[in-house]
Amino acid sequence: MNPPIAELTDRARDVFRMVVEGYLDSGAPVGSRTIAKLSALNLSPASIRNVMQDLEELGLLAAPHTSAGRMPTDLGLRLFVDGMMQAHEPSAEERAAIEAQVAQPGPVEDALAATTAALSGLSACAGLVFVPKRELVLRQLGFVPLSDDRALAVLVAEDGSVENRVIAVPHGTSPAALAEAANYVSAMLAGLTLAEARARLDQQIAAERAALDGVARTLVERGLAVWSEDGERRPVLIVRGQGRLIDAAAAADLDRVRDLLDDLEGKQEIAQLLDRARAGDATRIFIGAENNLFALSGSSVIARPFHGADGRVVGVVGVIGPTRLNYARIVPMVDFTAAAIARLMQ
Repeated sequence: MNPPIAELTDRARDVFRMVVEGYLDSGAPVGSRTIAKLSALNLSPASIRNVMQDLEELGLLAAPHTSAGRMPTDLGLRLFVDGMMQAHEPSAEERAAIEAQVAQPGPVEDALAATTAALSGLSACAGLVFVPKRELVLRQLGFVPLSDDRALAVLVAEDGSVENRVIAVPHGTSPAALAEAANYVSAMLAGLTLAEARARLDQQIAAERAALDGVARTLVERGLAVWSEDGERRPVLIVRGQGRLIDAAAAADLDRVRDLLDDLEGKQEIAQLLDRARAGDATRIFIGAENNLFALSGSSVIARPFHGADGRVVGVVGVIGPTRLNYARIVPMVDFTAAAIARLMQ
């Protein structure tokens, strides 16, 4: 069990903080002589080694080699992040770089991808954004004839969004049939999600209550089907900047890097992890073996949910990288990015 930071002596807290900060800065174990030279603790290397040994017995530090210095364990990093870290807000340049990507014109998905790439570059991690499939609520479904066997299906959702798709229609479909199908959707299916609308239509047809002729029924079925299929195919996880995970320190541990890149290929598992971060308003930090997905690669995820115009959680943005992340700098950066994306969603 990880001890509360208050249970450590002042000397132990100082040594522990210096080991963690030195490790996060260099990626290498920190020795007692290094701390003795750099600190104002007035402790000999031997005394510092004794404190390190005590911290190791508490499960907060570990020695990768017999003669090496110490590095924090996942439990030690958790204690540091939760109880000792002093956050550093993003600089004006960093904020401007993120906001420039959020504000770019075009589809929301493109802005999310560009913002994730910017976050990746600023944090030197892989950037992640997770947006679960939206349950579009129907307001109208209209049809515009294009040719004898093609029509444009125009879906208008309750949130005001409009999307178009070309669908195949029975040869020679009349404008009257197109209007009949559109009127049926407005009268009988408005206010329902796509899944609910398809279920309602199936029920109406089964009970022979659908006031539609054969052609109009086909139009409604195909219109709803193309939107439902499109929603299932819509990407929900965007990953940018995987190459930044392979730095000089990582080159000495290629197996770990390979494991991490394999983890990123398993997008379903990553999506499930990020989905856990949707449960609240706070930033979630998953460190190393705290999550089974990253037990082998020794990686950390920092993620924060963002909200839409109605105040509901829309998705999650974050980064993934080695456990030796600069948490004090990156956590506020993720927070700022989540707030910027939330403004985009308003």
